Amino acid sequence: MESAGARCSSGGSCDPDVVCEKRLFKAKLPEPLVQLACSHHHCAFPVNGNELCIWNTATAQSLFLSGHHYSISALSFGSNINPPLVCSASHERVIVWNLDECTQKVQEGFTPHGIVIRTLLGMVLHVRFSPDDQQVAVCAGNRIYMLSAKNETILAKLDGHLAPVTAAEFCTWEKSMLISVSEDRTFKVWDYSTGQLIYQSGIITAFPLLSLLIDEENKQLVTGCAEGQLWIFSLISDHNYRCVTHINLKKEQEKFCNKVWKSGKEIGEGQNDSKVCKTDNMRPEGSVETSLPVLLIEHCDFSVCFRNEEKMYSALNTSYFWIGTSTGLLIINLANFELEAFLSYKDYSDLSIRFARSCALTKKTVNGKVLCLITSMFEDMIAVLEVNLATLVRTQNNVFLPCGNESSLSVIARCSLLTNSPLLKGLKKNRKEPSSKTFGVKSTVKDKPLVFHNKIKSSGYTAAPRKTMFSPNTNLNKKEVSKWKTSCKCKSKEYPLDGDPPIKYEKQISVTCKPTPIFCIQYSGDGEMLACGLADKTVLIFNSNLTDTYNVFSGHDGAVNSVGWSHNKKWLVSASEDRTLRVWSVCNKEPALIMGKENFDKTVRFAQFYFLDTFILLCCGAEFHLLNFHLDTTKDDLKRYKQKSVFKLVQKFPMASTVEITSLSAVNDFYSYIVLTAGSNRALEVFDLNAGCSTAVIPEVHTRSVHQIYQNKGSSFSTQQPEAYNLFMTTAAGDGIKLWDLRTLRCERRFEGHSSRCYPCGIAVSPCGRFIASGSDDKYAYIYEMRSSTFLHKLGRHTESVINVTFSPSSPQWLHLEREDGQDDLLGSCKTSVCLKLFCFKLKAKQGFCIISCNNESSV
Repeated sequence: MESAGARCSSGGSCDPDVVCEKRLFKAKLPEPLVQLACSHHHCAFPVNGNELCIWNTATAQSLFLSGHHYSISALSFGSNINPPLVCSASHERVIVWNLDECTQKVQEGFTPHGIVIRTLLGMVLHVRFSPDDQQVAVCAGNRIYMLSAKNETILAKLDGHLAPVTAAEFCTWEKSMLISVSEDRTFKVWDYSTGQLIYQSGIITAFPLLSLLIDEENKQLVTGCAEGQLWIFSLISDHNYRCVTHINLKKEQEKFCNKVWKSGKEIGEGQNDSKVCKTDNMRPEGSVETSLPVLLIEHCDFSVCFRNEEKMYSALNTSYFWIGTSTGLLIINLANFELEAFLSYKDYSDLSIRFARSCALTKKTVNGKVLCLITSMFEDMIAVLEVNLATLVRTQNNVFLPCGNESSLSVIARCSLLTNSPLLKGLKKNRKEPSSKTFGVKSTVKDKPLVFHNKIKSSGYTAAPRKTMFSPNTNLNKKEVSKWKTSCKCKSKEYPLDGDPPIKYEKQISVTCKPTPIFCIQYSGDGEMLACGLADKTVLIFNSNLTDTYNVFSGHDGAVNSVGWSHNKKWLVSASEDRTLRVWSVCNKEPALIMGKENFDKTVRFAQFYFLDTFILLCCGAEFHLLNFHLDTTKDDLKRYKQKSVFKLVQKFPMASTVEITSLSAVNDFYSYIVLTAGSNRALEVFDLNAGCSTAVIPEVHTRSVHQIYQNKGSSFSTQQPEAYNLFMTTAAGDGIKLWDLRTLRCERRFEGHSSRCYPCGIAVSPCGRFIASGSDDKYAYIYEMRSSTFLHKLGRHTESVINVTFSPSSPQWLHLEREDGQDDLLGSCKTSVCLKLFCFKLKAKQGFCIISCNNESSV
């Protein structure tokens, strides 16, 4: 019945260290779909139909248990190690076995017996022990029977599914909660202590649901169907079992193969040892496409892969799980919902089974290896495989993962400027040159005509002398004094790092009376002013609480698509559709610097200050420009329209293989050499301006072009860990938000839940680095927590799509932009007004806000 000895799959071009066939059992298998079982030390599977085999992984000895008259269809180990329990179910009875007692009986020469807990339940497809091993959930037909694990007692009958129940799992953090999936394509949540149905989902897919997993760490439900589709639902109490995401395993597998193949092509085919890029990049002509039924979902101990290389991955909490299919095993990252690695049975010629009918996996690794138990789809064979998890991941990921921390990128500048650095050219221009005056020679002033440019105020010597020189104001209200003291204290406080996000609605203001969209908003570094770029060619400056308009800048001939504050809060740069760029002084309505159309061939986008106000970065077509500038606001009466401010192009940086740069981001709050760009080719490119070249390219960042890159910059009121500044976010229409780590150039987490299919909705990160705000098409603003893939809060009170959001850098507040429509009965036309909405959260007698901008369909 057993094959002689263990067999290692070393044939062909496969890596023998990835998977090893430890045992092969040849026995008659039952006809129905079998639920196999694996624990830390044992594997359980049926042989010869009604006989149960328990194979000890440590001693390689088998224990055979007899007690069923019909074929065994479902097996499960207990939740606790001591005592080791296993439950077996067939058409006529359900038996619970104590392995310690059974082993002792065999050693004494007696026949081991188990406890029969129920008989004649019908076809059983799944069994599961409760967390305390006191109850057993048995899925028989359309019902779920809650049985006692010690005697023949039915505790509850859960009836509600319209087709056979295929899987059931206990929820460990909720007492008496059970979740089940069925061939009727729905899942149900039960209270098995009372037998009541808590929640019933709608029809999820067109194919039967086969497997189920509950992620305790993230409180999520993962289920898979017969067509290779995964659905993840949130089990948090106030989330109402909403769907977090949907994963197509076929598409993820193809994307993973293409990524490995392209990366291997860049480094050379000789260095790429991955089997994936050689076999799965192109499907042979005449081959048959196989489906990927999700037979099993199990936790994966992925930390064993990089125990000595923690710095390679982000410190965010990440869960991984195995997906067992008929053709192989896959590893899915539950944070970014992407494929990490996969093993195909047919790629290893020494494996006896190429297509599996059922499978089981161990949760924990032993010496970095995982046991996998599979049964053949076409033959009466059962194989025990040993998979080296670390080797499997490394052979498929070494072609596009950084080799070490030394070569990783960093947003914070870690070295001095190079001698040929483009940034050094701008710094030399700004340094003061030595004085050309000769020491010891007295400087003389040439005679010049006396001209009064301004009105001279009278000295007042003809007025009557004042009798009261100073009269203090002693009639101050106590409330005004306390308010002034509180505001002064608030400015000196740091941004709270452990507070809650702002979710309390405070106020809204109307910006214009005409239908004018707001394209961009940005707070100043101190949080005292807010800049808004409008489609009516103007830039508005508000104070932080939106009670007064500080200034209005006009002069552009097109819509303002970008605004950016300087680090010293004195200057504001704006870019427009008229192919011009202007730099404004906050205290003056006239521009200090104008860069005209003759300097740019295409529309200027995403202009900002860079390198602590030393340079200006801007996008123009498929390249971005690095400009050096000098600002001088003084005016000459004779040449009033001639600006004294000057600028000079330092260097142009083209983005490879793209038509237009769709987004640009760089840090101006501290010295950084890194500039991030995204193009119309859906790629993201990283530039190191110290070296003056491109350092990395991430292809296919989203399914569509990235319309915004947002870096975790923090603020002058908060301090984060240095590694946190290497995180940045990207968003694209219809593809959610992705969190990236610059050190690994990997997507560490994906945020789904908001709707962004029609408009390019903006995103923002709080100064504490814990929350992400996002606009949405469904007239809501969403707040995500950095360590969770589903949204934390959903803010309403909007009448149109939310298109822009921003956090205040000095206090827990955020603002958004919205466009509200009203109907004019006389003219019958749509009359639109742009409004700013203010959200406030009161934290320790301190209020904060956040701005959100909303748009409607007619203004985009």
